[in-house]
Amino acid sequence: MKTIIKNKYLYIFFIMFACYSCENFLEEDPRSIIAPENFFATESDARQAITGVYAIYKNNSMYGQVGLDTFYENGADTVEPNRPGLVNPIGSYSLDEAIADESGQRMSVSDTWKDAYKIVLNSNIIIDRVTGNNAISAAAQTDIIAEARFLRGLAYWNITNLWGDAPYYTENLKINEIRELGRTPKATIIEGVLDDLQFAQDNLQSSYPEDERGRASKWAAAVVMAKTYMEQKQWQKGLDKCLEIINESGHQMQPTFEAVFDLSNEYNSEIIWSLDFAKDIRGQYEEGLVDQAGGTLNPAWGNGNWRPSMFCPRLRDEPLNAADRSALGAALADRGEYFNGTGLQVAGKDFAEKFPMNDLRRPYNVLQNYLGFDLVFPYMPKLWNLSIENSPRFNHADNRLVFRLADVKLMAAECENERPGGNPTTAYEYIKEVRERSYATIGEAEAIKGLSQVDFRQAIYDERKWELAGEGFRRYDLIRWGILLDVMRNIEYRFWNPAANIQDYHVLLPIPLSELQLNPNLLTSDPTNNGYR
Repeated sequence: MKTIIKNKYLYIFFIMFACYSCENFLEEDPRSIIAPENFFATESDARQAITGVYAIYKNNSMYGQVGLDTFYENGADTVEPNRPGLVNPIGSYSLDEAIADESGQRMSVSDTWKDAYKIVLNSNIIIDRVTGNNAISAAAQTDIIAEARFLRGLAYWNITNLWGDAPYYTENLKINEIRELGRTPKATIIEGVLDDLQFAQDNLQSSYPEDERGRASKWAAAVVMAKTYMEQKQWQKGLDKCLEIINESGHQMQPTFEAVFDLSNEYNSEIIWSLDFAKDIRGQYEEGLVDQAGGTLNPAWGNGNWRPSMFCPRLRDEPLNAADRSALGAALADRGEYFNGTGLQVAGKDFAEKFPMNDLRRPYNVLQNYLGFDLVFPYMPKLWNLSIENSPRFNHADNRLVFRLADVKLMAAECENERPGGNPTTAYEYIKEVRERSYATIGEAEAIKGLSQVDFRQAIYDERKWELAGEGFRRYDLIRWGILLDVMRNIEYRFWNPAANIQDYHVLLPIPLSELQLNPNLLTSDPTNNGYR
C-alpha cells in the first residue's frame, strides 16, 4: 500500500502554493504561502503542511524525473543520455549563468534553487507556527518540528553541495528580508545542518506504520550526517554515525542485488528512505498534465516521478538491427511490456566498457541484449519499469530510492580506511556482504581484501560506482574526493568532450542570473559567482 503522503499532497498543493508561480516566488509574501493563522488549528493541519514539503521534494527539479541527478549523476562516469538533451550543460560542461535559468520540464539550475529554498521557507514557517502552539500536544510539536528540521537540513545540505556559500536563514522571514540576504559561508550552514539533523535523529521514529511509509526516519537523518562528516574528512565521526545505522537501525542487506530493486517489495529492509509516488496523481507544477482550458488530465503525463521513463528505452531507438523493431515490439507486448521511455539516462560508454564482466551486478547496470535482441545502447534495468499496465510513460508508481544500507556500509568502509589508525582489512569487513552478493565465488569477492590503504581507497572509488550507479551520488563523490577534473579529463563520452570544457570552478554551480537580478547582495562576497564571471 502506498502512503498517506501521496494521498494528501495535491490538497496541500492548493492550500500552500496555489497563490504563486515559480517565476515570481521571491515577489510574494511568505505568509500568503501557508494559509491564515487558523491553518494550524490542529495537529492534522500541521502534518498536512509537512506533507506539502515532501511534495516539493517530488518535483522534477528535486527527486522527480532527472532532477538532482542532473548535478549528482550526470557529468560523471556512470550515466549519459542516448542523445543530447536535458543534461547537456552538465554533460558537456558548457553551463553558464544564463543557461542556469533555462528550464526544460521544470528542470534547471534555477528550478532546483527555487524549490530548495521553497522547502527552507515552508519548513521555517511550519517550525514557527508549531512551536508553542497550544492546539498541538508537546509530543506532536516535537515530532513535527523534527520532521521539518530534517527536511530543511536536507535542503541546505543539497544547496551547499551545489553552490557552496549560500543564503542561510532559519527564521520565519518576510520576502523582502530574504531578498536582501547575502551568502553565508558553507561551514556556517553545515553547522546548522548538523544541528537540524541531530535533532531529527534524536526525535524522529525509527520506522513508520504501513500507511505512513515514505516519511523520513531518524536513520535518514543519520545518513546525511555521516555523508557530511565524510565530506569534512571527519572520518571517525563519519564511522561512528555509520555504525549507529548498521547496528541500531534494524535495516538489513537484501540477499541479492536484484532484490533491492524488486518493485513488488519497494520497502525492503535495505531501503532506509525512499520517496513514494502514485500512478495517476499529478505533481506540483507538472507541465502538460492539465490543459489550458481548465483541468482535463492528459493521459500522456503522470505524477512527478518521471524518473523510470528516463531509464527506459524508446522503441524507435532499438534494436541494433532496426529491421527487427516490429518483432521486438511484439515480444515485449507478449510480456505486457513496452519500450515507452525516453532513453535519456543510459549506462555511460566508459562505465559500460569498464564494468567487470564477472560482477553479478553488471546485468542490472549494463544491459545490451533484451529478449534475444541486441540493443543500440546499454541500459540500467535496475531503474526501469517496462510494465504497460502499472508503469505507463511519465506515470509511474515506482518509489524514488534515496538512501539504502549498502551505501552506508560502503561509507563505513571508507571511513575505517581513511581514519587515523584505520585498517583496510577491517574496512573490508564492512562491505563483505556487498561484495559476496556481487560475485559467484568468495575468492572473487575477496579480491580487494588485504590491500594497502591507497589501493583499498581506489577499490572503494570503484565499488561505489558499481554498486550505486544511477542512484544520485557519483558526481558528488568525485567532487568530495577531489578527482572530478582528473576523471572527466580522461573519459570518453558518446556525444560530448568534457575534457575540452571542464574547469576548476565546475565543482559548483552558478547562482542563476535571475536570482542575481532580484538580489545583487548575492554577489557581495563573491563577485565571480563561483567562477562563472
